[in-house]
Amino acid sequence: MRQLWLVFTLVWTVLLFGQEASGLEFTADQVTKIDRKQHKAYIYYRDAMWRIEHHSTGPVNVSIVRKDKQIVWLLLSRMKHFKTIPYSPDHDLRVSERLEGEVARQEIGSEVREGHPTVLYEVTTKQGERVDAYYQWVATDIHFPMKLAKKDGSWIVEYQHVKMRSVSDYLFNLPVNFQPLEAFDAPEPQQNEPHM
Repeated sequence: MRQLWLVFTLVWTVLLFGQEASGLEFTADQVTKIDRKQHKAYIYYRDAMWRIEHHSTGPVNVSIVRKDKQIVWLLLSRMKHFKTIPYSPDHDLRVSERLEGEVARQEIGSEVREGHPTVLYEVTTKQGERVDAYYQWVATDIHFPMKLAKKDGSWIVEYQHVKMRSVSDYLFNLPVNFQPLEAFDAPEPQQNEPHM
């Protein structure tokens, strides 16, 4: 009986701490509002990489951010081409409970969003001399920020239909038949003219 209890405790510990040690993986609809313009996208996320399938019209309909490789691939699906640009922190999705540069957090309410109980916080961040204030709705059951809004109302990002689940590797790789757009930017090699 004692061995059974020991095995049960060990399994429970591995499950409990294994989930915390494993990274964040999810899929969700993302709705972003910037200066009263709305953008929708579908997100596949796994820690150091994420895929954004844009619903807006434009040449780029998929962005694959590979923070682990410090690059971003912009896919132009109709043309079967891609462009590689360097990764920057501006590409990060704000999907952690704490904000970067956070200096103050005050609980101001609670509500249910998308079926998840959430706590509403007012959060202050500081980056150098710049101080920003946000409202953040954190789902207490999945420990996920369902909505983040700048206090002045200039932008809002909201996640809907959030599903915590594993995400396949192939979503974060380039499609095999896509060609680099950079190859078309290169000057054509000059042919040697025959000497007379």
